[in-house]
Amino acid sequence: MRSLVTGGAGFIGSHLVDALLDRGDEVAVVDDLSTGRRENLDGALAGGARLHEVDIRDRAALMEVMEGARPQIVFHLAAQIDVRKSIEDPAWDAGINVVGTINVLETARLAGVARVVNTSTGGAIYGEVDVMPTPETVPPRPMSAYGQSKFCAEAYCGWSERLYGLSSVTLRYGNVYGPRQDPHGEAGVIAIFCGLLLEGGRPRIFGDGLQTRDYVYVGDIVEANLAAAAHPDAHGSFNTGTGVESSVLDVVDALREAAGLGEEEFQPEFAPARAGELQRSWLDVTRARAELGFTARTDLVSGLRPTLEWARAAAGV
Repeated sequence: MRSLVTGGAGFIGSHLVDALLDRGDEVAVVDDLSTGRRENLDGALAGGARLHEVDIRDRAALMEVMEGARPQIVFHLAAQIDVRKSIEDPAWDAGINVVGTINVLETARLAGVARVVNTSTGGAIYGEVDVMPTPETVPPRPMSAYGQSKFCAEAYCGWSERLYGLSSVTLRYGNVYGPRQDPHGEAGVIAIFCGLLLEGGRPRIFGDGLQTRDYVYVGDIVEANLAAAAHPDAHGSFNTGTGVESSVLDVVDALREAAGLGEEEFQPEFAPARAGELQRSWLDVTRARAELGFTARTDLVSGLRPTLEWARAAAGV
């Protein structure tokens, strides 16, 4: 199988590249390295993957890569994911997440790609909703420009399928964590807290710590992508998480357990709640289980152990 991964030098994308190589695929990676890291691909490049430093907003350059790689499957993970930046500059955010996605779809179609697996967000796309856990049938009402641009990109996948017959499927990720997530970059709370734990710091919690998310390990997200590619009859959007609601305080407790710390250690400090922060996000993953055969297998503590191990090695401690 010939596969192409946009955003393949990123945290999630590089794990997917490794898995594709492990199963014997020829893998092309498209990444402009603005947030992705070449070192994430050290093993993959040695194993035969090819990196193309291309911005997905550059349609001509992307078309050249598609024509050269001739992929059968495209996994589209390249994106702008910073919520705060998206609100400050929504046009810039849309240029990457909407126009960039259109370029991926159009060049994939012209290159004869059989299927596109698109990446979206389960956390930012729904907004404040009353239905918990939240199924895909709940109309998205995103509060951030990032969530809005990802929702728009999903719609373009549907448009391309209706007009041209380009097979596609979208995975709406929960809050992904795991090795290679940079605690100093566009990171989630788990990466930040891992960095603080290793530095001997204290986790800062905004508000009471009862805000919840569906935290999903990166290895499970890779399995979801492979499952989505392997089920060509599955279309539309699929929540991709654990189906488990965990609070920020739960994350702190799980980190203590994963690190072998006592209850008196790694105690949080509290700061005023941040305006506009989503209080609850919990994904109903029934559809992914039924139609993709995907179930996340990694509980929070089990996922945090390799995450901490990687963070220690990266920090040299």
